[in-house]
Amino acid sequence: MNIFADFSARIEKALQEIDLKDKDGGNLDLSRIAVEPPRDASHGDIATNAAMVLSKAVGKNPRELAGIISDILKNDPDVEAVEVAGPGFINLRLKSVYWQRQLALMLDEGTNFGRSQLGQNEKVNVEYVSANPTGPMHVGHCRGAVVGDVLANLLSFAGYDVTKEYYINDAGAQIDVVAKSAFLRYREALGENIGEIPAGLYPGDYLIPVGEKLAADFGASLKDMPEDEMLALVRPIVIDQMLDMIKDDLQALKVEHELFFSERTLHANHAHAIRSAINALTLNGHVYKGKLPPPKGQLPEDWEDREQTLFRSTEVGDDIDRPLMKSDGSFTYFAADVAYFKDKFDRGFKEMIYVLGADHGGYVKRLEAVARAISGGSAKLTVLLCQMVKLYRDGEPVRMSKRSGEFITLREVVDEVGSDPVRFMMLYRKNDMPLDFDFAKVTEQSKDNPVFYVQYASARCYSVFRQAAEQMGITELNRDEVSKYFDRLTDDSEMALMRKLAEYPRVIEAAATHQEPHRLAFYLYDLASSFHSQWNKGSENPDLRFIKVNDRELTLARLGLVQVVSDVIASGLSVVGVVAPTEMR
Repeated sequence: MNIFADFSARIEKALQEIDLKDKDGGNLDLSRIAVEPPRDASHGDIATNAAMVLSKAVGKNPRELAGIISDILKNDPDVEAVEVAGPGFINLRLKSVYWQRQLALMLDEGTNFGRSQLGQNEKVNVEYVSANPTGPMHVGHCRGAVVGDVLANLLSFAGYDVTKEYYINDAGAQIDVVAKSAFLRYREALGENIGEIPAGLYPGDYLIPVGEKLAADFGASLKDMPEDEMLALVRPIVIDQMLDMIKDDLQALKVEHELFFSERTLHANHAHAIRSAINALTLNGHVYKGKLPPPKGQLPEDWEDREQTLFRSTEVGDDIDRPLMKSDGSFTYFAADVAYFKDKFDRGFKEMIYVLGADHGGYVKRLEAVARAISGGSAKLTVLLCQMVKLYRDGEPVRMSKRSGEFITLREVVDEVGSDPVRFMMLYRKNDMPLDFDFAKVTEQSKDNPVFYVQYASARCYSVFRQAAEQMGITELNRDEVSKYFDRLTDDSEMALMRKLAEYPRVIEAAATHQEPHRLAFYLYDLASSFHSQWNKGSENPDLRFIKVNDRELTLARLGLVQVVSDVIASGLSVVGVVAPTEMR
């Protein structure tokens, strides 16, 4: 039950009772009405801007209209009080029995509380990580991996049919570079002294095992082959080895994709998929022959001062038209992007989400233009850009990795602190904001470490259950029985905890709608803070302790409250991909 959706329906019903119409006698546009928690909890439980957004349409003063709406809402049996505030906000305070009833519903739903049918099983493709198979994942990939994975989990929890996808960039010039780098390590494995790795090749030690495999598979035969024959043999082996390493790194972070899509398939059969995509654009009038002016700054590799086959992308929202084929008839990198989108669209996806690094900001408008042109405007494409992650150790920047030769690898970070701190902290700032990750801070046991604080709340819930078993012999909660005693929960702090729990479905739907998984991490921290606060109040005031040995009914009621806290934390952490521990040491 989403209480804010519940009261949104009640407010709409109140507006129907008043029979409000706009000044022209038509129906009112209710889409801008917000029903949400007030910014200040002292103002009540629910706030709405209904009077403010409707006043102009109905020709009434906002406060006057708020008073009319309030008179109807006062008759709601679950409403304790209604107050008009400021320029016309309506604040509702709900009766205790309403919260107690909601708590019973939460308890009954268990870890399914918060699940939503918002997505109505709509197919969504979330593509994330998609790093070139040229080496291990680095910490920048780490953030995109977590954001994409948690967003996919979140959308699934909100009722979407989600596919997690990885696009393998295995058809570009960089594949030849990594193959030549592996060939150098192959010669080293045969006993040659290769000296310093030449500029332009990959220097990381991770290619040593690849070179050793090539030596074991081919002996010395590769050395005598022409380069094109050698590369034809080495490329697929290197790609497979790099992908195995990437998948292993991602698995350490608990990231698993359902589909790995190879760019090479787009170029197969004489690039049939790419030609088909360009033909589709051509039939819809989006392709023409022409010349492009030189771009400002450094010229890209695919720019030519000659007539080319161009995508008329400026007519569908892009800044400039984009080349699809060069003057020699070869395809540009962008042509493969067009074919890849068409492949997704043909697979039935009407919504596609790309999670990319901040350095791909220039891709946003061109990809959106492709989506409009290929789908005729029926598909939704969103690009989420993940800003940089800066690594620190006790406030000092972390140096380069010996393994990669250029950067800190994802695996090194996960191996040092564990996947749980990495996953949670990569969400603890919105994806389009830079993030600082300090190895010391993410492992300290304090309130300042969000992942510890949330996991500690989970462990504390279970410690309450263990105390109940030891002190009162309550080893299992009968959820139907427990809810009978929720009318015993009347303390203001207990009510506040119920209100925080009731926000969970709204957080899920808002995070899914706005594609902002960080909202879930923030909510879990706030919920944990509310629970720890209740625990501390019990330490100071024996009457508020969860276990009351001389009052079984009140104990059962409070255990029910703790169970819902445990369920919501477990549910939220499951979406984040983090363990909800039963104890911590």
